[in-house]
Amino acid sequence: MKRSFTMILFTCLFSFSGMAQKACVFNTNGTAIHGYDVVAFFTDGNATKGKPEFAIQWQEANWLFASQEHAAVFSAAPEKYAPQYGGYCAYGTAEGHKAPTEIDTWKIKNGKLYFNYNKKVQELWLKNQQELIEKADKQWPLMKDTE
Repeated sequence: MKRSFTMILFTCLFSFSGMAQKACVFNTNGTAIHGYDVVAFFTDGNATKGKPEFAIQWQEANWLFASQEHAAVFSAAPEKYAPQYGGYCAYGTAEGHKAPTEIDTWKIKNGKLYFNYNKKVQELWLKNQQELIEKADKQWPLMKDTE
């Protein structure tokens, strides 16, 4: 009896851990967007690595910034600078799934930051960008807290 209970408990725990949700922000080891400064995409027009001494905790992830000024700008309006769809692939989001992204795929469109899985996927996304953004905008609220 004791052994059966232990097996059932182990099975339940294993099942629940398999149902863990992906974070609503794409992160690696708790650091958002590969540790890049999201404000720099807007202000400097390039991908700039952030520094741990300028970290801010937001949406259950650490966001790194190249300067205290960028950290303060983000703190004042994180939704303005955070990438769309939590930094997951914009094309993948339009298709209904979360996919990781590469930094060199960043694009700002209508004042919003987007990333894609890789350059090939970005090419597909750019061909039909507005329609895919509209589709992803509808999908994201349904999937942001799911795996």
